[in-house]
Parts: sequence; structure tokens; C-alpha cells
Amino acid sequence: MKKIFILTGEPSGDKLAAEAIKELKKSDVNVEYLSVGGQHLKSIGIKSIYDQKDITYIAFTDILLNIFKIKRKINETVKKILDFNPDILFSVDSPDFTLRVSKIIKLKKPNIKTVHFIAPKVWAWREGRVKKMKSYLDHILLLFNFEKKYFDKEKLKNTFVGHPILDNPKNEKIEIKELLKGKIISIFPGSRLSELKLHVPILIDFIKKMNEEKINYNYIFHATQDSKEYLSKVIKKNNLENVDLISNENIKIATIKKSIFAIVKSGTVSLEVCKYGVPSIIIYKMNFVNFFIAKLFLKIKFANMINIINNKEIIPELLQNECSSDEIYKAVNYLLKKPDLIKQQLKQVNKTVMELKSTTSSSNEVSNVLLSYLR
Repeated sequence: MKKIFILTGEPSGDKLAAEAIKELKKSDVNVEYLSVGGQHLKSIGIKSIYDQKDITYIAFTDILLNIFKIKRKINETVKKILDFNPDILFSVDSPDFTLRVSKIIKLKKPNIKTVHFIAPKVWAWREGRVKKMKSYLDHILLLFNFEKKYFDKEKLKNTFVGHPILDNPKNEKIEIKELLKGKIISIFPGSRLSELKLHVPILIDFIKKMNEEKINYNYIFHATQDSKEYLSKVIKKNNLENVDLISNENIKIATIKKSIFAIVKSGTVSLEVCKYGVPSIIIYKMNFVNFFIAKLFLKIKFANMINIINNKEIIPELLQNECSSDEIYKAVNYLLKKPDLIKQQLKQVNKTVMELKSTTSSSNEVSNVLLSYLR
């Protein structure tokens, strides 16, 4: 029997891994699995060697403050993988954790094939990492086609698999018209508590400004299971009648599709909003230390992927000091009064989205690469 160890570092990676493995399970290859995973891998019957939350450290400061704990977890994970002795170590995202593990595994057992999904953003900072990665990765899977040149240059085997969030939708027959009345503005404030504490007060103040001007829209905050408790308390405290909260995935999609506009925290979810043809602006604010570090190392002009790919601001970005209730208020009102600008934004966004899609689905493409190492 073949063996695959699946290594993830946070819930988004757990979800991506689970989708790929679901596809792989449709093949005729008999595979035994073990993982560092979360609820998504657990739901398809794959055991995790410990709780994924133990290693979910994201921001620069979080990594620095937990460096010794992360090191202990890396050593523990390496031991478990070596004991399991897989044919493939399939790592997904969270490079500060997963790639450190892959590097040690390749050194100790070179026969284990190392496949990593979601290339680190070498085009944004530390391009020199690719030289090191090729010494311990057998294959890297890319979300974006433009990334290929960075890995081709160093002869690291790579495959463009497309962005999973842009795959053709499944099971979207949900009808909730009675819940989605009026003109809806969708709000994506982020999922981590550090992001919510910075973004939500600004967004609530923005809504109050809109309500003062008698601009009648319904605002829906999109929450994750982890963020809904915090968001629910803030919304209740401010007693805003035209504000609601959703966390159900199917309702989220239906809501996006019915929205006339979206205010989106910079990140992957912005591509999902683009996929459904909803005009938007991008917001993001971080603490001073993280912002200083980011400014020091990042070599890109934009935060949003659509803008990065096109090397121009197609979707307006309100970052750091510009991420204020006044600036959001101005930007949203300006665009909603300019249908020609919205039409232009959506045309350019749609063109870019089509270029980011895989020919089948991202999970299918990933599964095919894994299969190639099993047969």
C-alpha cells in the first residue's frame, strides 16, 4: 500500500488538502494517509497526529514570539513522518512551518517525494529562496501561471494548477431570497482576531456614516466559525438594524452573488468576490511592527492579486493610514455613483480571472501530480 503524509499549518491549507485528496481517492490507487490537519481532513477520515491549532501562527510577530514552540513542533512532526515512512510528503501552504519540515525530511530520507502546494510568494519578497527550495522539493504546485518563470529559472519542477477559489462552483442551488432583501453590501473584515480588532471598528463607523446620510443599504458581514462570536458581539453592541452576519458557506455564496458591492480585506477572498462579478474595494490595516517589516521586505506595489498581475490599480486599495471610515465612505460612494467605472473594473477583473483558472479544477490538477508519484 502506498502512503501519503499530508502536512498543513492552518485551516485554509487543511481545506485545500482535503479537496485534493477527495479527488485522489477517486483513483484506483490504494493509499494510507496520516496528517497534520484540521476538520476538513478529519471529515474525509484522515487522522491528524496533533491539533492543527498548535502550529497556527501567522503574523511576523506571532512567529517570533512562538519560535521555540514551533521548533519543538517541527522536530515532533519530523519524527512522526519518519516513523510513518510515506512515499509522498504532501505539504500545503504555511511555508514557515511546512517547508522547514520538508527540508529536514529530504535530508534524512531523500527517497520520500516532497510535493508542495501553493508556492511561497517569491515574486513579492526573497526570490532567492527558490535556490534553496530546489534542494529539498521534488515538485511545487502553482496558483498563478506567472509564477512559473521563477521556478523554471532554477529548474525546480513545477505545475500550474490554478486557484481553487476560481473553480467552477458546486452545489449552489440554495434559494434564500427572503433573507436577502434590498441592496446588499458584503463586508469581509478578515478571520483572525488581530485583523478583526483593527478592521471592524472602522467598518462599523463607515456604516454609521452611510446611515447618517440616509443611504439605505443592507450590510452583511461574512464570518468564519472562529470569527462569528466576536463579530456578533460587536454588531449587537452597536444596535444597527441594517447589519447582519452570516457564516454558512452556501449562504455566503448566495449573498456575494446578490451583492451590489463588496468591501474586502486583502487576501484570497477578494478573488472569490471577483469570480462572481461583484465590484469591490480592498482594505487592510496591520500593527506598526508588522507594517514596518512588510514595507522593508516586500517588492510589490499592490496588495491585491488582480492589481499585482496587471501591475496597476484596477480594484481600489485602502491600506494602512488610508484604511479609515472616511476613506471607505468616500470610495464606496464614489464608485456606486459611477456605473461606467464599475463596468470597467468588472471587465478587467473578469479577463484576469479567466487567465487564473485551470482547465479542469485545481484539486483535480493537484491530484494528478500526486498520482504521478504513486504509479
